[in-house]
Amino acid sequence: MDLFSLLPDFGNLAFTILAFLVALTVIVAVHEYGHYIVGRWSGIKADVFSIGMGPVLASRVDRHGTRWQIAAYPVGGYVKFAGDANAASGGADEEALAELSPEDLRHTMPGAPLWARAATVVAGPVFNFILSTIIFAGVLMGTGVATDPLSVAKVKPVPGIEGVLMPGDEVLAIAGNETPPLSEFYEFITKLPNTAEVEYRVRRDGAEVVTTGRHPYPALVGSVTPKSAAIDAGIQPGDLIETVDGKPVATFESLRDIVVAGDGAAMTLGILRDGALMEVTLTPRRQDLPKAEGGFETRFLIGITSGMIFEPATRTPGPLESLKSGADRVIYIVNSSLSGLWHMLTGAISSCNLSGPIGIAQVSGQAASQGAISFIAFIGMLSTAVGLLNLFPIPVLDGGHLVFFAYEAVTGRKPSDRAMNALLIVGLSLVLFLMVFGVTNDLFC
Repeated sequence: MDLFSLLPDFGNLAFTILAFLVALTVIVAVHEYGHYIVGRWSGIKADVFSIGMGPVLASRVDRHGTRWQIAAYPVGGYVKFAGDANAASGGADEEALAELSPEDLRHTMPGAPLWARAATVVAGPVFNFILSTIIFAGVLMGTGVATDPLSVAKVKPVPGIEGVLMPGDEVLAIAGNETPPLSEFYEFITKLPNTAEVEYRVRRDGAEVVTTGRHPYPALVGSVTPKSAAIDAGIQPGDLIETVDGKPVATFESLRDIVVAGDGAAMTLGILRDGALMEVTLTPRRQDLPKAEGGFETRFLIGITSGMIFEPATRTPGPLESLKSGADRVIYIVNSSLSGLWHMLTGAISSCNLSGPIGIAQVSGQAASQGAISFIAFIGMLSTAVGLLNLFPIPVLDGGHLVFFAYEAVTGRKPSDRAMNALLIVGLSLVLFLMVFGVTNDLFC
């Protein structure tokens, strides 16, 4: 496989590249601003704050003496602090430092106290986590959370539900089972009969009404996963999968069982979209999925999530509730990423789970194609990944600098220039290897 074989997956290549660069620019800008602002608060002067690399397109110098610039190549950014020999903070400019007074030396990165240097370095990843938390909190506030008791806000255009449920209905029971609090709703759904129709008992205009209609979770597509068989086949949110290989499918659970039993065999889906019938053929893909109790399980998936036949009434959560939920999401991503990395290193799951820049660009384009909320949420996930990656104890990354600072704290002296340069070369080689490995996965996995 070569790079050009991936272009059909991209859809519109220019759109994919643009989406990837927008996501990358936002994440890098926030990361570098974390370094900059905490460095400034810690008394360390920044000479340059750059968005992009290479030739400078535009710049200005602020009242603090920092040059803010936009460079030609939008593939990263950096902050160059006073006293740094280069933009990577890989060493000190000894000649320049020798000419400074003790007071001026304090305002350089090499001459600042250990606590100031450590705080400045760790601030980049921390700001990435803060950005992710704010994004996830904002998405939750924008979409809302379902209210208790479960009520109908809008009925979706799914055959078999017309007149059964109406906006404003309070759902009291489904298939004879009392509707539980929403915190227990997932478990409740799994216990419903796997039939095309179920009985609903609702409160409507103050009176209880019993009706029969479509299962609350038919094989209705709620969302489509990037880099999945479904998105490659052109499946869209709102599609109703009515048949698999010509056989009727009553519920999403039935569809899941068929995919699992198929063991990766190609299948033809009969889809109802906007009142029109169509067929698509796809091949489920083997994926490693994190389990709630820890570890991973390997299953064949087509890459869709379920959608309910109606939109529940929602409320707008408060800032504190939203931020807590956002922080919980960041912690979940970090834990899942570390667990996944460990399982890859031990051979428990495939190393194909590690994506490179091509795969990330592909996901960014597909996320953007599904709407603003999907793309913004993707930025939040990628920002968490970037923050976590930068904390790895690899020289040239922020985590590597923190290791050097820890050595200095324990021994009372900085690592020698010779040792620093050797370790930086090792770290750079490792980062380049990981990039090549990721690109190889993008092309051949």
